[in-house]
Amino acid sequence: MFSPKLFTTLKNYSKEQFFKDLIAGIIVAIIALPLSIALAIASGVAPERGLYTAIVAGFMISFFGGSRVQIGGPTGAFMVIVYGIVVTHGVDGLLIATILAGLMIIAMGVFKLGGLIKFIPYPITTGFTSGIAVVIFSSQINDFLGLNIQQLPADFIGKWLRYFQAFENIDFQTSLVGFLTLMILVFWPKFNKKIPPAIVAIVVSVLWVQLLGWDVTTIGSKFGDLPRFLPFPSLPNITLDKIVILLPAALSIAILGSVESLLSAVVADGMIGGRHRSNTELIAQGMANIAAALFGGLPATGAIARTMANINNGGRTPVSGIIHALTLLIMMLILMPLAQMIPLSALAAILIVVAYHMSEWRSFIAFIRGPKSDVLILLTTFVLTVFVDLIKAIEIGMILSAFLFMKRMSDVSQMRIIESDDENSYIMDETEKILLPKNVQMYEINGPFFFGAADQFIENLVQIKNHTEILIIRLRYVPVIDATGLHAFKTMLKICDKKNIKVMVTGLNPQPEEIFRKSGLYSRLGADHFHQSIVDALAFIQH
Repeated sequence: MFSPKLFTTLKNYSKEQFFKDLIAGIIVAIIALPLSIALAIASGVAPERGLYTAIVAGFMISFFGGSRVQIGGPTGAFMVIVYGIVVTHGVDGLLIATILAGLMIIAMGVFKLGGLIKFIPYPITTGFTSGIAVVIFSSQINDFLGLNIQQLPADFIGKWLRYFQAFENIDFQTSLVGFLTLMILVFWPKFNKKIPPAIVAIVVSVLWVQLLGWDVTTIGSKFGDLPRFLPFPSLPNITLDKIVILLPAALSIAILGSVESLLSAVVADGMIGGRHRSNTELIAQGMANIAAALFGGLPATGAIARTMANINNGGRTPVSGIIHALTLLIMMLILMPLAQMIPLSALAAILIVVAYHMSEWRSFIAFIRGPKSDVLILLTTFVLTVFVDLIKAIEIGMILSAFLFMKRMSDVSQMRIIESDDENSYIMDETEKILLPKNVQMYEINGPFFFGAADQFIENLVQIKNHTEILIIRLRYVPVIDATGLHAFKTMLKICDKKNIKVMVTGLNPQPEEIFRKSGLYSRLGADHFHQSIVDALAFIQH
């Protein structure tokens, strides 16, 4: 069950692939450095905690994970949840919630829940991803424009109301640095695709501020000196009361982390033609979150953008992810004094671009033009993510999807009654045309016989004629039956018993037959009431 891809890929590992992984790992580390710092600051914690996460969790996810190319670390999706936890419960609360989430994710992998990712409808993932993008963008306006708002409201509307009140305080120098960084991020890839635009933007913004002597808020001016070493691992102050209080937050982290990591792995599989091990990936993600929390880091998951950068630069084994983590560690040891000079408005510009790429606006617009049911799920998830809560958005989106699925399936499941005095009483059984006897009625079900179709089944029973002596239930097009369908069938038997109508069943498939046997219906009716076809049933009746 737990089978890390690293050990599989090393069996046929070559020197050529090592050099490709080396280059990819270094490039991804260069991309991850400013991004990890920016995500930490935006999450309401010290910037070094983002690096701790990228180094520790990034190493663990690559070493123990079930994907060949997954790059792990802090991501924008967690920013909303982390910020809320830090504001309410402090950094200690965040670390406890992250450890609990790690244990939950490990349990998901142990109980083989990794395959459940395919049951999350695409409109939901698009809706909450677009919603997170809007929230991330909104959270960066303060630093981007230099509004100098000390305490921002947590809710979306309150945040923007505060922005409008403070727009007169826009700092020209800060906002100009932000716009300069943004322009480099947008236009640099058009001229050079080899050097990451984030690094060019950061270097230019630092030089600009230092050479002109502008009074712009930097990492160092706001947070002071940054540590150059990983801290010694330690446990936060965990108590039973804190565990109970933080369980909902931990569940939010676990659900979001597992969904995002497996989505990233699926996207990566499509690019390299591979196949990840979902349950192994979940176990590794859980271990990585626990380890990150012990080192004082943030929640971690598979980072789609960094994973794509890894693939595009030749990374094909977990070695590239390990090199990415080790390179970040070396950069932290050497470059932290320089990192303190990075303007906060430049980091805000980086996160604005991250939000743009996360928004999936093309998919969003495509859905708006699609079926109304998908539009409803998409907009509900999006609106709840922005204005309420990410986990509530996913929960309600899933519930809404389930109801719409039931509606679609009930529409697919068709039922019809055929009787002997009907002009359509001739029925086809394979290639044979059969005429029903006068005292026989047939009830045919096409499609799954489940709770979405059970009500229709019961309603149609009123069409049974009083002169009917035998009712044939034709189930050859019913692949599955659930508990509600079984209950409806029992209700039908009671109605038929009162009317002295004998019930015959034809074309029983394996799953419904097993349900009938386990429930006792098979023995109640008797084996002679079950037949392979209409021909067999009518032959038995006329015998």
